[in-house]
Amino acid sequence: MNTKIWTVDDSENLSTSYSHISQAAKLLTENEVVAFPTETVYGLGANAYSDEAVQKIFAAKGRPADNPLIVHIASKKSLDDIVTNIPDYVYKLIDEFWPGPLTFILPKKGERLSKLVTAGLNTVGVRMPDHQLALALIKEANVPIAAPSANRSGKPSPTLASHVYHDLNGKIGGIVDGGPTGVGVESTVLDCTTNIPAILRPGGITKEQLEKIVGEVSVDKALVEEGHAPKSPGMKYTHYSPNAPVIIANGNYSFIQKLVNEYKEAGKSVGVLTTSEGIPYLQAEKVIACGSRNDLRTVATELYDTLRTFDETDIDIIISESFPKSGVGEAIMNRLLKAAGNRVVEE
Repeated sequence: MNTKIWTVDDSENLSTSYSHISQAAKLLTENEVVAFPTETVYGLGANAYSDEAVQKIFAAKGRPADNPLIVHIASKKSLDDIVTNIPDYVYKLIDEFWPGPLTFILPKKGERLSKLVTAGLNTVGVRMPDHQLALALIKEANVPIAAPSANRSGKPSPTLASHVYHDLNGKIGGIVDGGPTGVGVESTVLDCTTNIPAILRPGGITKEQLEKIVGEVSVDKALVEEGHAPKSPGMKYTHYSPNAPVIIANGNYSFIQKLVNEYKEAGKSVGVLTTSEGIPYLQAEKVIACGSRNDLRTVATELYDTLRTFDETDIDIIISESFPKSGVGEAIMNRLLKAAGNRVVEE
């Protein structure tokens, strides 16, 4: 398959790029899959009403079919076409955070959505992305778009079109290149089928932000206790893993350097994922600053690109510093623990 690439400057007037968006939308209406930027990561989109189209997402990614997808819409009124029994608190959150990186899990409406989108469940995740290219593409296609991250299943999510091209060239119809994404980690997934909403996946909107609007918000047990099966799209299987194994070091910089030295003495080539604050204190074959500890949103933005950068080296192991599990740090550590297969070394 020839993968078409459309380069669109997100800062420009989209009317000048209408032909690119129109071509990409036409592929979607023809039940092909197209990657496009959102404010979180690049998504791999398909017509959410078409079994044929959605099946192509799973085939391109190598994604297990029991892993449900999030549906992307371009207007708040479209929510009523897809879900039902919407609690009042959802509308409060919509007013505050949509468009934005917040996905609601709600009872699906009718049988029009492809069962592949919901993995046979009676609920579906829906969000409205805060990205003008994504919104323009969905509006032009005039159908809800099912879209997981546009990467091979298990690999770090793409924050650049080049990441998508590396993973999926020749496997998908097209890529809308809108430059780098912003948030860097996927949307927060919120179960809204109960009186008290529950976070199933931490993301770009934090628990603290949600509670300012609706009061109590719980956290899915699978995020805090072992032995519970996750309920959220994108959380059931190993994810975000670079080629080299990842170990999280929970300690100060001298502890991290001690681990580096031990692996080097064992004949391993070591990479270190740190922050700008850690650069002066750490030495290894490859040391990469992933944002700043003083602003964890910069870490979230750069996390996946940093993990992919290690794949361009010949290192044997990656040692990552750990981060506070508060605010967006909850999402960062969730992704790092997934990438590491929960391998953590304590000081």
